[in-house]
Amino acid sequence: MKKLLCLATLYCALTGFAQQNPAEPTIRITVNLVQVDAVVTDSKGKLIGDLKASDFEILQDGKPQKIQSFSYVRTGPDALAAGAVKQPVKRAKNAPPPPPSKVDPRKIRRTVAIVVDDLSLSWESMAQAQQAMKKFIEQKVQPGDLVAIVRTGAGMGALQSFTTDKTQMLAAVARVKWNPLGRGRVSAFGGSDDEDEGAAAIDDFRDRIYSVGTLGAINYVVNGLKDLPGRKSVVVVSDGMRIFDASGNSDRVLDTMRRLTDLANRASVVIYTLDARGLPTLNIGAAERGPRSSNPMAMSEAMNRRKDEYFESQNGLNYLAAETGGIFFHDSNDLAGSLGKVLEDQSGYYLLGYSPSGETFNRKFHKIQVRLKKPGYKIRSRHGFLGIPDESRPAPRTRQQQIGIALMSPFGSSGVPLRLTTLFSDNLKLGSFVTSMLHIDIKPLKFMEDADGWKKAQVDITVLTFGDNGVPVDQTDKQFTLRLKAEMYDHAMKNGLVYTIHHPIKKPGAYQLRAAVRDVNTEVIGSASQFIDVPDLNKGRLAMSGLFLRTNSPKPQAAGQAEGQQSMEDPRANPAVRTFQHGQQMLYLFQVINAKQDPEKKADLDIQALLFRDGEKVFEGKHLPFGPKDPPDPKHLFAGGQLRLGNDLSPGDYQLQVLVMDKLGKPKQNLTAQWMDFVVEPAPPKQAVPQPAAAEKK
Repeated sequence: MKKLLCLATLYCALTGFAQQNPAEPTIRITVNLVQVDAVVTDSKGKLIGDLKASDFEILQDGKPQKIQSFSYVRTGPDALAAGAVKQPVKRAKNAPPPPPSKVDPRKIRRTVAIVVDDLSLSWESMAQAQQAMKKFIEQKVQPGDLVAIVRTGAGMGALQSFTTDKTQMLAAVARVKWNPLGRGRVSAFGGSDDEDEGAAAIDDFRDRIYSVGTLGAINYVVNGLKDLPGRKSVVVVSDGMRIFDASGNSDRVLDTMRRLTDLANRASVVIYTLDARGLPTLNIGAAERGPRSSNPMAMSEAMNRRKDEYFESQNGLNYLAAETGGIFFHDSNDLAGSLGKVLEDQSGYYLLGYSPSGETFNRKFHKIQVRLKKPGYKIRSRHGFLGIPDESRPAPRTRQQQIGIALMSPFGSSGVPLRLTTLFSDNLKLGSFVTSMLHIDIKPLKFMEDADGWKKAQVDITVLTFGDNGVPVDQTDKQFTLRLKAEMYDHAMKNGLVYTIHHPIKKPGAYQLRAAVRDVNTEVIGSASQFIDVPDLNKGRLAMSGLFLRTNSPKPQAAGQAEGQQSMEDPRANPAVRTFQHGQQMLYLFQVINAKQDPEKKADLDIQALLFRDGEKVFEGKHLPFGPKDPPDPKHLFAGGQLRLGNDLSPGDYQLQVLVMDKLGKPKQNLTAQWMDFVVEPAPPKQAVPQPAAAEKK
């Protein structure tokens, strides 16, 4: 590690600056095969993965079926499949989480969408759910876990992006708020026992409408999970969902639930449900009591009615979990522990298949039972499916369909390789703004040559920015004709092109930027996305801009180049591409906003650089003081540093994290951090310079 890299002194700049089986479906329904998954645990809830096909039996509509295919799929390392969970790395109090490793679809083990039902959650339940999700992310989420935070009361926005970045997850959780327009009240059991029949009927109607809305939001998430890798699950955090209304009618909600569970089964998604109300007492509180509370008989009836309503409200959550092979967590105040059990339960499962009879595909619901012949174990599986065979979905045909699918992919489409870099900045004139750089590898594009010798290609570029409420706040949708002369064409084919967008940010919040590039001639498409959290600078809290990375050294000297002759700067070692070579110096620049000043108008900052690879820290720089006196703009301090990339640094993907501590700031508000990813490559091999032959002696 001594030769790894060297950290130079900081300076003030006054100018701008494993998934084991990813393709294996959990359930398939074709005319030749019905395949269903099953999870087996012992009495303590530990997964059992050493059973044989002879230990199982399958029944369809009560009739035994011959098991024709059988396997056990592990979705993580053996240690994880055996129930062991990697302990989180200990870090200083209030320290930011480490940056995530690069998302590789082949390394995704488990995909979890936490659906926060803000259409039902009370103010009390929402506060408890937020604390539980934060604890779950910090302590339970492991490398290779792809997680999204989804709100049922919002559209497709920044909170619905799947990520391995814990910083993004925590930012999403922080912005999940109680929805006063939903059916949840301040308390999960608020209201009065003297509510009249008219008000009760209105509440019942609202409950049905919002329940269907919640199921629709879950349906949208499940549909989006179809093409994602790994063991997939949806966790619904709710204050309950009734199947029957006050009149005993269940058609509307139950029919929606059946379509949802069938979609989940076909999409290989397990639904887990969590009652956020915890373990309630179900007593009538003093604030709820009305005139009838003095009557013991009336109070007893009110409490019994509340108990009946409570258990009835759990039926919907229990149904969703049972029909898809999940677990319904209820009557427990350990919400974070329940979320952790979801991950543990997703570590392995059995796949069993059988040949269905011709009469299976009659568009009716067929019940499936998977039984275990061995005693002492528990088994969970999906309960049935609609008699409709799976059909291959047609490829998207229109421009809008192709771009839309590419924009929704959490990994991005790779037909046209893209690299998206979004950097937040702030200044006195413009306020907060974002610079987005889209690096495009143009090799897959089809270029035509015109009569003048120009190379031409037509491309569609679509860029969407979503806010945390799911509403697009900025959109660019254009078609360009790239015209390049021979020299520029050769340079662009080798180094790519950069498309830059600048747009102001009117208010702080979480934003998701998604971009797609499509070749008009070949319909080859590529996409990328990035999350950015814009802080509220009006509160005076310490903040940082994004990190600008570029080389501070020339390209490695070419063979035969005269000593002292300067070569051009490496076109890939810039803020948009960030690909560096051994021996280069990587310069990082950033902006510190709202730093405090002492009576002498001098800041007192501590800055540290950390280097990570695959979630593990591989280098820790020294704590370096930084405090320019009488800067031109005390609210915006420009700083930076540089790292020399030594030969001992293994080639691959890395993340640089910079921590800034304000020694003059208040505790819990005096630390901020930013990170940026980059690539290290070995320097090109040196070539021997031919020497002139010695003169022959006469």
